[in-house]
Amino acid sequence: MNYQKELDKLILENEKNNIVPTLLLHSCCAPCSSYVISYLSNYFKITIFYYNPNISPKEEYEKRKEEQKRFIKEFKTKYPVNFLDCDYENDIYEETIKGLELEPERGARCTKCFLLRLGKTALACKENNFDYFATTLTLSPYKNAPLINEIGLKLGKYYEVHYLPSDFKKKNGYLESIKLSHEYNLYRQDYCGCKYSVRNKINE
Repeated sequence: MNYQKELDKLILENEKNNIVPTLLLHSCCAPCSSYVISYLSNYFKITIFYYNPNISPKEEYEKRKEEQKRFIKEFKTKYPVNFLDCDYENDIYEETIKGLELEPERGARCTKCFLLRLGKTALACKENNFDYFATTLTLSPYKNAPLINEIGLKLGKYYEVHYLPSDFKKKNGYLESIKLSHEYNLYRQDYCGCKYSVRNKINE
């Protein structure tokens, strides 16, 4: 499936019907969200959902969260962008990936991490009556976009909510995120988030 084409079709259909849906957008960090917000805020009323219990240490988590909030405040959009915070819940993450600590990046541990974060987003979408939920994770060239979309679609069916398909790398999305990060002087981390990705970075 071409997830970007699916997204384009959905956007076009909503525009034809003069519909501006609400979107709960899971964001991993400000740099990745920068392009996604600049793109989707022309067609959706976005609420950023900052649920990233994988990030370690806590100081790093807080730093990334504050950068996310700063970008939302400073970036001008057609439709408003709000922010929905979450508890840290690093203990839940550690329990979720227990036994997979030695897995390589982009392996089974990451899949569990996607399930945890997108599951929380889908549930919040249902509880708060958003029209759609999505994630910025497909922007990264280091993430498996088909897998993320597959998880999102399954969770959408499970929670009876609409998942917004995406492959934000398309249309030079990743390059645009780098440009926006420089323009807004965003903190760009050098590891994915969990302490295991730090270990893998050191061993590269």
